[in-house]
Amino acid sequence: MKKFFMLLLALSPVLLTACQTMEGFGRDVQKVGSKVEEAARR
Repeated sequence: MKKFFMLLLALSPVLLTACQTMEGFGRDVQKVGSKVEEAARR
């Protein structure tokens, strides 16, 4: 049980960073989609 908590503690920064990275990735995809829509309207 102690090993599990140590592993969880060690991985928590990685998991939190991954959430931030995915949020940024989502914004990038949204921007690309907006540009494609804009180009299609022309």
